[in-house]
Amino acid sequence: MASAENLVRQRLTGLVPSELLDDPEQAASRHAAAVWSCLTEPGDGVAGTLVAALGPRTALSVALEDGTDSVQDPNVVAARRRWLPRLGTVDDAFRGAQRAGVRLLTAEDDEWPNALDDLGPHAPRCLWVRGDLGTLSSRTPAVALVGARAATGYGEHVAMEMAAELAGSGITVVSGGAYGIDGMAHRAAIAAGGRTLAFLAGGVDRAYPAGHADLLARIAAGPGAVAAEVPCGTTPTKWRFLQRNRLIAAAAGATVVVEAGWRSGSLNTAGHAAALGRALGAVPGPVTSAASAGCHRLLREYDARCVTGADDVRELLGLTGAAVSGDDSFTGDRTRVLDALSVRVGRSAEEIARRSGFAPDDAQALLGMLELDGSAHRTADGWRRRPA
Repeated sequence: MASAENLVRQRLTGLVPSELLDDPEQAASRHAAAVWSCLTEPGDGVAGTLVAALGPRTALSVALEDGTDSVQDPNVVAARRRWLPRLGTVDDAFRGAQRAGVRLLTAEDDEWPNALDDLGPHAPRCLWVRGDLGTLSSRTPAVALVGARAATGYGEHVAMEMAAELAGSGITVVSGGAYGIDGMAHRAAIAAGGRTLAFLAGGVDRAYPAGHADLLARIAAGPGAVAAEVPCGTTPTKWRFLQRNRLIAAAAGATVVVEAGWRSGSLNTAGHAAALGRALGAVPGPVTSAASAGCHRLLREYDARCVTGADDVRELLGLTGAAVSGDDSFTGDRTRVLDALSVRVGRSAEEIARRSGFAPDDAQALLGMLELDGSAHRTADGWRRRPA
């Protein structure tokens, strides 16, 4: 017993708060949940049903028993044959998480996103997280902004405007960290000083796509988080991408497809949102654009709500009153900063903050947004407004 407790402590050191390591029961339960994530593919319903019935520790003991005399369920007997070969990956997964500074989050933690429990037996056993754990909490309203990787300038512009205003008003922006719409939504949320959450299809220790390594690092640096249900060292596959999409849909109160072709993977996320009873929206595009055909399909065939701006998203989330922007909207804030900029003379962020009446940090976040949409740019002598 002592050796088993030592193994659990060794594996969990650095992954959970130190006080939990001194509670053998708490530590063992979290350890079992993490081991389950190493043994199973995302969405494994047999494992989920077993864990729901017995708890992660007892269920794991059943799964690891030699022989199957005590296991009568043929589904579990068959599942053990796919679980057990992965036992050899467990140690590497824990060591990889420790090296990458990853935190382990389970349903027993206060920060656990309870909305994921709506997935039932297909819910993740745990999450491996880089960044601010509070970003995952279901206590904060969240919207999933998803769409095509091969996005058009129109789609990226809409995603940027929507994500910036929503994040700037305290709504967490959830997406998948991919190129195109996902990446623009994350960048705009960061620039607005808001929270953003990226769910990955592979381990959080591996940036995917590799071209977004810097973006994912910025998200994890906060305020934001990068999370996955698969352990460190796991490579993304088509199946894992599709299963990852259910987490994006479940973690958000509403899913908005900003731009998508007829067979875009983001329609898979929309399908999960609809199945979970989450609000679903789609942004219309030019009728001549194949890049918006999937959005038009959602509007026509799946009763998605037409979304043209942040206020429509707030309505999907059920946010009214103070949550809806007015004269102090994010757009109005940007206008104040633009008024403090000059086309001919570069100005420091501190001077712009003073002229516009914002705190320096807030002014810096707004300047980042203006740089993203091309309204302002940094020069050697400071910030300038771009000529109209």
